[in-house]
Amino acid sequence: MKGLFCRSGVSDAQPKFVIQETTLPDVLGSHQVRVQVKACGLNPLDLKLLADVGIQRDLIPVGRDVAGVVLQVGPKVSFFQPEDEVVGVLPLDSPCSGLCDVIDIDEHYLVQKPEKLSSVSVASALRDGLCAYTALHTHAHMAAGHTLLVVDGASSFGLMCIQLACYHGVKVLTTSHSPQNHTFLEQLRPSVARVIPVYNGSSDLLPLVLEETGGLGVDIVIDSGVHLLEEEESEEMHPHKHDIISALAVGGHWVTSHQDLQLDPPDCRLMHLKSASVSFLNPEVWTASSAQQGRYLHILKDIVEKMAAGVLRPQPEEAVPLYEATVAMETVQRQQKKKAVVQLC
Repeated sequence: MKGLFCRSGVSDAQPKFVIQETTLPDVLGSHQVRVQVKACGLNPLDLKLLADVGIQRDLIPVGRDVAGVVLQVGPKVSFFQPEDEVVGVLPLDSPCSGLCDVIDIDEHYLVQKPEKLSSVSVASALRDGLCAYTALHTHAHMAAGHTLLVVDGASSFGLMCIQLACYHGVKVLTTSHSPQNHTFLEQLRPSVARVIPVYNGSSDLLPLVLEETGGLGVDIVIDSGVHLLEEEESEEMHPHKHDIISALAVGGHWVTSHQDLQLDPPDCRLMHLKSASVSFLNPEVWTASSAQQGRYLHILKDIVEKMAAGVLRPQPEEAVPLYEATVAMETVQRQQKKKAVVQLC
């Protein structure tokens, strides 16, 4: 049986992805489930995060968002039985690659997959759904009547945030990073309150947010990265951190994906005046710790049920065959925002 693994490069060299033979133990663990994988989502591999949590291997398994069918269960498994369709995220320290035909995974990382939900669609969108749910519910404590600003709403993560927020009665503002994205966001249903273009070098984000909110600011901001310096240039069109802080309402929540965020004393002073807060979005904490395992399973279950009901409607992702997985993962790793999904059977 073959799986996809990452051989991390020396110093700053690009990691290399290789297909390697792998085997499963003859006997399942007490709470383990043996799953035949039907589809696996590919996302950028964060080698620094793995090193920070003490996971250092010559070969790191690739592909963790899986959907498949249960083949066999351990003696103490209580949630599943053979032929159940399941979906889940392999933990950071899993020895299995999600691109193997068959994997072993603890039952506490899986939930039932609704029958009408395709394996490809759920495997490609599960990570974004988990990030959106974590940002809006866990960090920002979203509630009906709140106002939300989603940076880059046409991204797969941004789209999940918009759809989840609209479902809960939140007023949504978002930014568009190209004319095509602008048109797409304006045609969304349920509709967003305002789409703010930022692709023409415009710096109108803050005044337009304040105009839309009557000068009060938004209750929640979810970014996809920020600029830390005024003179910083980038093709990704991230907003400046001062604009985000200034756009927050009193008691507002800023959920950031920027791992190396630095707030200067004036930034902290403004946050203090607003009694605002900042949270760091790291969805890996759910599988890195078992402290809130029950809550995590509830979130996964809610995500797949909302996808099956049409509340969350991810953009279709074209599945690639297994023999193209190595090239697809190399592309994903180079372009951090892109993702892919591999169909195994």
